[in-house]
Amino acid sequence: MEREEKIKNACKNIVECVNAMSFVNLDDQRVNSLVMMREIARGVVENRDRKVTKSDVTRALHSSIEKMASVCRDIVYKLSKMSYKGLDDQRIQSLSRVKDIASKHAKVASVESDSWFKESLAGEEMQPSSVDVLVGGAEIMVVEESLELETELRNEDSHNAVQKWPVTRAKLASKKDVQIGEAQRKMPEDEPLEVDAQLINPNGQNQVQEILSQPPLFQSLIWPPDDRITLDWIQDVISIFKQFSQDHAPSEFQFVMPIALVDKLVDNSLRILSKEPNCVKIDCHGEDSRVVVVGDIHGQFHDLLYLLENAGFPSENQFYVFNGNYVDRGAWGLEVFLLLLALKVLMPHRVYLLRGNHESKECTLAYGFEKEVKTKFGDQGEYVYNKCLDCFKELPLASVIAGSVYTSHGGLFRSTRIAYSRRSRRKRTQRLELGSLGELSEVKRSLVDPPYEGPNMILTDVLWSDPSKRQGMCKNRARGRGLWWGPDCTEAFLKMSKLKLIIRSHEGPDVRAGQHLFGDMLSGYSLDHDGEIGKLYTLFSAPDYPQFGRKMFTNEGAYAVLKSPNFESPSFHSFKAVERPKADPFVSVDDEDKIASCNREVEIASSDDEDERDLGERNITSTHAQASIAAISSSQKSSPVVMGSGVDFKALGISNPPSWSVLLPDDEGGTQLVEVPQAPEAEGLPLPPNLEEPHKSAYEYLFKLVAGLKHMLQTREIESKGQKRRRDD
Repeated sequence: MEREEKIKNACKNIVECVNAMSFVNLDDQRVNSLVMMREIARGVVENRDRKVTKSDVTRALHSSIEKMASVCRDIVYKLSKMSYKGLDDQRIQSLSRVKDIASKHAKVASVESDSWFKESLAGEEMQPSSVDVLVGGAEIMVVEESLELETELRNEDSHNAVQKWPVTRAKLASKKDVQIGEAQRKMPEDEPLEVDAQLINPNGQNQVQEILSQPPLFQSLIWPPDDRITLDWIQDVISIFKQFSQDHAPSEFQFVMPIALVDKLVDNSLRILSKEPNCVKIDCHGEDSRVVVVGDIHGQFHDLLYLLENAGFPSENQFYVFNGNYVDRGAWGLEVFLLLLALKVLMPHRVYLLRGNHESKECTLAYGFEKEVKTKFGDQGEYVYNKCLDCFKELPLASVIAGSVYTSHGGLFRSTRIAYSRRSRRKRTQRLELGSLGELSEVKRSLVDPPYEGPNMILTDVLWSDPSKRQGMCKNRARGRGLWWGPDCTEAFLKMSKLKLIIRSHEGPDVRAGQHLFGDMLSGYSLDHDGEIGKLYTLFSAPDYPQFGRKMFTNEGAYAVLKSPNFESPSFHSFKAVERPKADPFVSVDDEDKIASCNREVEIASSDDEDERDLGERNITSTHAQASIAAISSSQKSSPVVMGSGVDFKALGISNPPSWSVLLPDDEGGTQLVEVPQAPEAEGLPLPPNLEEPHKSAYEYLFKLVAGLKHMLQTREIESKGQKRRRDD
């Protein structure tokens, strides 16, 4: 034991010696050797049993660059908060130059990319020989004291009022000519480089000292040097995200979460998610195994933290299944999603992230997530947003837990097989049939938006569908996509799949308000179907929802716990909202109302609407006469359930505005109520910016409706010609 300690102490001394060494005039091979030596010694100290590779050296260099960049970000932040009152022009100019230099080098990207380095050289007077230094395949920065700033800040006693801070200028040096003047280059592995930067305040006040000497107001996260996420690292992420949300503007988030780290986290997640099937099977038959199922979160980061603390973090015996809708309508959707990705990378076989309907481009453009990301990452926002969309496309759609419980965001789905029902001797009509897990496994899920029509409708159904109290399966006319399915479908699906329980999400207290046939979701969950074979629950995990909106419900969130061996008998745990920091919404209430109608996510909020919902279901499954009655009944409503306008047409003198549901002839000589699909593009939009409300909203609504009608007619004409050609053939 004593011998081992001596060996570790010797290795520790090697690490310290290498960190203290100067790397002036060393070529790449020598730098590689020294860093390799240090990492081997560090491995002995930390009891690592694997060999050190070139990748470890690259990561160590990357970590050094990230730490230096973190110091630069801290300088930028503190100088931006500092008052220049009392400083002369020369000193103000010097401070501005320091800030510019630190800003440029605070934007360090990943070592695999040279884009940042090339951009950082733009506008700088660099010699051609000052480019392209490669150490073990990784680009590194050579710090040069090329900017001689020795302004001093002294108080009345002539003492230095500022601690030393790095005021450096970074450039790339060639392999042949690594010249750094009189400054020494060190590997900033354990402490940042220091160059005297002393500033003088004529008033003798300690304002700058107070700003610069205090600990950093927020800390930049760094990807683990050994490329392995740990629970301690995730706890740091939680602590930093939580502190940041309380004290800082969203636009400063990029300093806490550098884009290089976002790249690493998303790329590591994608490698895992892309290998998972559409329906993940979770084997958790251990005696102490338990599974926590979580519903919609919608950017409510602090409530998610409470849930994790209350239910316990994932572990060898504790699994997590998240049912989707991580973003939109809350202020911290990005923090929620990044934290869940980190948990996924930490324990890929204990944490499962399913896709919700809001994990799509259409919804995130409408309900705030896109604006949130661009606010938090500025010029790089579009890039980060697209990275998130890439990740959304790879999220699995459903899970089967312990061979007995099915979970997904929306619920059940149609079969891809075409079935017909005969209504006369000559005519056949297509009907919906219940889909199977086998069909779900064949879905092409990597679409950024689920389709409105076509062969891949299972993707839409599993994200958008809702349960009904009526028997059968029909199109969900309230949402404009997905299905309604009845208790008989739940029983049939459980029997066919040899399951006993379904837990889905997708409906919160806003959707259930005013309904009499289902639970109001104010406790965070509802038992919707209770049959002989099994049960169906709806689960919602965002308390006091929505964070931003015309009406916030004082609902509780909930999570479900499934325990071995009786996974089909869940226990539900409701919880109240925790205190949230004040935050500005990323989508206005008025915009959300307009968007909701344009995207057909219209809530069913009265008993009259529930009657229309029933009529809509009978329209699909009953006789032609009942369908006509339902269509006429719907057309007489001033605000049809199929599509609300979100426009004050009465202010324009229009008492019966056009609807997105129209009566068209059917194949049997009658009429049927048909929903107009949205067109990919609408001619005439965008409108002139000087157009005022309510005219602007009315015109947008009508332009989109006309485009939808035109698109529907063109589609039908193409289909009709295709059928004619097939008959002729």
